[in-house]
Amino acid sequence: MARVIEQSRKNRRHGSGVVLVIAALVLAFVIAAVSAAPRDDVSRSWNALLPVPEAKLGDSSQCILVVNEDASSPSARVYALEKQEGAWRSVFSPMEAMIGKNGFAPPGKKREGDGRTPSGVFKLGTAFGYDPSMETRMPYRQATAEDVWVDDPGADDYNRWVKKGQTKAASFELMRREDRLYRHGIVIEYNTNPVVKGHGSAIFFHVWMNRSESTHGCVALSEHDMLEILRWLNPAAKPLVVMGSVKR
Repeated sequence: MARVIEQSRKNRRHGSGVVLVIAALVLAFVIAAVSAAPRDDVSRSWNALLPVPEAKLGDSSQCILVVNEDASSPSARVYALEKQEGAWRSVFSPMEAMIGKNGFAPPGKKREGDGRTPSGVFKLGTAFGYDPSMETRMPYRQATAEDVWVDDPGADDYNRWVKKGQTKAASFELMRREDRLYRHGIVIEYNTNPVVKGHGSAIFFHVWMNRSESTHGCVALSEHDMLEILRWLNPAAKPLVVMGSVKR
């Protein structure tokens, strides 16, 4: 009996040790998961994420943040942020995005045809798509087969949305594409006011080809994420997009 009791005590001690080890592993896992999880309130990490001073956002209360940690990478993360009671809070979980094939251009260095996405703070303009209307509060324009965006730096209407028969430009981009990438999108007001010839054109948010296909300078998202952003945006909030790398 004494042997049985002693063995039972050893088993209990051994079991307690196992429980403690398991508990420690679970705790470590939870801490790691919490650290990696997106936060609803990103104000504490704002300075780390934002590639420009927060003061540049002015009185905007909606901001889309497009960032990565390697300026040459075509992969990026998108954060939809809303200012509530003086604090920036994330509206959705972080979104995957693809940007220019050569990553982000440093501020002021974007050029036509360089395959880079411009860095900086820009207004969001007209939403667009192929349907007559879209679920969004932003101004909307339907893209037809006659609509083009001029990318010829020598043209008078460079970086403008015009009708195909009204431009003398040597090159332009079709706004109603066969691959349907522009079925949902919104104009990023980069190099639109004023227009500097050769500094880049046709920078949009639009639907991606897939999660590994880069762009020529636009920001591409899944269709689900693109539609979610378009439904959320409110012109009264003076929405902005902030783009750039947090490590150069």
